[in-house]
Amino acid sequence: MLEGTLWLFAMCLLLGSVVGLFAGLLGIGGGLLVVPALVWLLPLAGIDNSLVMHMALATSLASIVLTSGASARNHIKRGNIDYSIVKSMAPGIVLGGLGGSVIAEMVPTELLPKIFATIVLLLALQMLLSMRMTSQRPIPSSIACACSGGVIGVISSLAGIGGGSLTVPYLSWHGVEMRRAIGCASLSGAIIAVAGMVGFIFSGLNEEALPPMSIGYVYLPALIGIVSTSVITTRYGAALASRLPTMTLKKIFAIFLLFIGSKMFLG
Repeated sequence: MLEGTLWLFAMCLLLGSVVGLFAGLLGIGGGLLVVPALVWLLPLAGIDNSLVMHMALATSLASIVLTSGASARNHIKRGNIDYSIVKSMAPGIVLGGLGGSVIAEMVPTELLPKIFATIVLLLALQMLLSMRMTSQRPIPSSIACACSGGVIGVISSLAGIGGGSLTVPYLSWHGVEMRRAIGCASLSGAIIAVAGMVGFIFSGLNEEALPPMSIGYVYLPALIGIVSTSVITTRYGAALASRLPTMTLKKIFAIFLLFIGSKMFLG
């Protein structure tokens, strides 16, 4: 068991370095990469299959708190965050993040991977269809933004992601410049992750089969491994986001989502 845990920790160090790069580059918290990776890694470390998906979602959200926070800090330095947008979406994001963790606890375990994959594939399709479109739609009212934030929060928490994969297309659709959309998504993702993580921790407190070194459904060896490197590499992703053309960013984002969604849906 100890050998498997140490091996998982080492793999999570590598995973975290990749997650941090994507977090800074695309405004995502890394859940789109962390969840499928942990679904594969956790059983190899001796985690019971009935717990794997919930622990992958919870640990992913916990890692996003720091990864998205580090990414947001780097985007703040580059002036890529519109605080008025984040403030309008925040109430819905918090409530949605908590709600998503509650829903995930009620959904049968075998359905969660398919739900995750379906969400990701739809996001990839949306981004591919919008790549040739430009939008000058104004940002909606604060109430509408809060409602949108609630939907984003529920879906993101249910899929164990920080919401950047939803927030970026949403803001881009409303005419927000891509770099600012990515910056706002980083900060919003940290908020979603805190709410979702808290929900999963409390949901898992009564689970008797949890392995040692767990807090609720959050598995600490995986969490520490991921964030140890992700918080460092976010700066390089944020630097790339400030240099690459908007269309290039959208292409990277869409291809990334399509690949991950397909792999998860096919098992």
